[in-house]
Amino acid sequence: MERKSKSGGAGTTRKPPEPTTSHTDIDEWMRRVMPDLAPIVQHLDALIRDTIPGLQYAVKWKKAYYGLPERGWLIEMVSYDVSVNLVFFGGADFAAQPPLGDSGRSRYVKIKTLEEAKDPVVREWIEQAAGVSGWQEST
Repeated sequence: MERKSKSGGAGTTRKPPEPTTSHTDIDEWMRRVMPDLAPIVQHLDALIRDTIPGLQYAVKWKKAYYGLPERGWLIEMVSYDVSVNLVFFGGADFAAQPPLGDSGRSRYVKIKTLEEAKDPVVREWIEQAAGVSGWQEST
């Protein structure tokens, strides 16, 4: 997992995606990721769904979103050419923060191998994501 500092996360001017309880859009999104990264994306998707009950889903800006109605969007997954970024919108509130991101509350990690995706710390971050507020539309 790459450990560089970079600003990132949800901006205040972007409108959050519309949530749904259907996983169909994410299934379709996963079919379009780079073949080398597909096992990583599939593993992370299953891990998120198995770890956080009651999820809502969305795909917007070619990114997959996972959230809870009462907490907002908790996790964003983005597949690039050589890595999968897992963004935790409330990551700054975690006991042990993901290594990347230094502005706002978002923190993230770049995952390049299935072995990195299976690191126990990834599950810990996902568990912590369910307990903090995520990205919600300002009212």
